[in-house]
Amino acid sequence: MIKTVALVGNPNGIHAGAHFANAARSLGLQTRVCNSDEAYVANLLWRKLNWSLLGHRPARLNAFSDEVVSVCEQHRPAALLTTGLAPVSSRALNRIRRLDISLFNFLTDDPWNRAHRAEWFFDAVPYYDAVFSPRRSNLDDLKKVGCRAVKYLPFGYAPEIHFPHDGPVEDLGPHRSDVMFAGGADSDRVPYMRALDKAGINLALYGNYWDRHSEFRQSFRGHADPEVMRKAVAAAKVCLCLVRRANRDGHAMRTFELAAMKACMLVEDSDEHREFFGTEGEAVFYFRSMTEMLSQVKWLIANETERHRLAANVRQRITSGAHTYADRLKVMIDFA
Repeated sequence: MIKTVALVGNPNGIHAGAHFANAARSLGLQTRVCNSDEAYVANLLWRKLNWSLLGHRPARLNAFSDEVVSVCEQHRPAALLTTGLAPVSSRALNRIRRLDISLFNFLTDDPWNRAHRAEWFFDAVPYYDAVFSPRRSNLDDLKKVGCRAVKYLPFGYAPEIHFPHDGPVEDLGPHRSDVMFAGGADSDRVPYMRALDKAGINLALYGNYWDRHSEFRQSFRGHADPEVMRKAVAAAKVCLCLVRRANRDGHAMRTFELAAMKACMLVEDSDEHREFFGTEGEAVFYFRSMTEMLSQVKWLIANETERHRLAANVRQRITSGAHTYADRLKVMIDFA
């Protein structure tokens, strides 16, 4: 039975690395966290050269990898879990394997996404005992590049931060909206927000790059920490849940987070979303086109009782369904 675990990831509260670290502690595991951000610390020119000319390479890949090896040598965890395109080299992983430490990766992004693709990461993945992907679309691709074991494992939610707003109703005033969306301004997402804006929908947009589009500057609300996100969800009539197409997603981190925060969710239709949420109208509404999205949004805005029913149902469905990051971590531990 695993009693100690080392993690490589971003410890900021909204990232998978932090969620898994908190999950490990909740399970009573001794936990050591290596902050993956430290692999990118360098002067601006060196960072740009590594990123642009060396295939999205972290500026301190080798140095940070050696630090991870040192943590494993000193503390001898039973397992090392890395998140995303983790900045740990193949050489370092091979050294850690010799310590009889199980090596796992939870692959938050699709490494074939052109925005992330990195040959150094493809060199590293065959050294993991298992790669857990929250997307079925890349399982065969991972097997083809030499992964020892590949398992589908969805995203989850962190109960310590993903819960309904429990403060005064008066706090919600600045966050009121018809439709809230949290996520980056990907090129395939912009037309959906533009359609909502042109339809006169009061939008609240949180995330990267929305302020680069002049038509969204009034809708852009900045970046949401967990407290702001809970308020934004509670203050929105409808919360839009889109997948990231460049990642070949069937669902996203927001899939579970919004549900746990008791959002009235309008969800991009996918097999995975229907697997989690059931048929239309049980816990969420779905859409398959921009026209359908607009129609569903307008109907939900006009039907307050139905919004409250859906929000209650989706929270109950997800929070009773073993979807926390602790539940996901148990799956990995059982694999070991």
